[in-house]
Amino acid sequence: MGTAAPPIFDWPTLFRLLQERGWKPHPVLSPIAASWCDLDELSRAAGVDVRVELRRPTEPDPWPKADAVLAVPLTFNTINKWAGGHNDTLALGLLNELLGEGLPIVAAPCAKAVLRAHPAYAPSCKRLAECGVTFL
Repeated sequence: MGTAAPPIFDWPTLFRLLQERGWKPHPVLSPIAASWCDLDELSRAAGVDVRVELRRPTEPDPWPKADAVLAVPLTFNTINKWAGGHNDTLALGLLNELLGEGLPIVAAPCAKAVLRAHPAYAPSCKRLAECGVTFL
């Protein structure tokens, strides 16, 4: 999962590193992150299509069941929405579902110091950590 923060531009390198270690990434982007990226380049690097939008209820899930989740980068907005259970994008919906399944989740926040000082941020990270999310 990736949201709109500058480390998203390093995803092709991230995919290569994951693949070298035997992982097969299935990338999901927030809509804003998708507008920043070359989705064709990311799809080539991952070896599968990048997903941004929800599928229709009549469409089959195009991906296998996940073994683990790497959520990088995660913005202030996404962390707070995720901790609150908001489900307004595919990325958030999947993060919520996969958290409920108890999969290993590693999250790498990318938020400015002034946003990390906001009173909502620390409790959101704490809540997610208490649910098993590992923060880098």
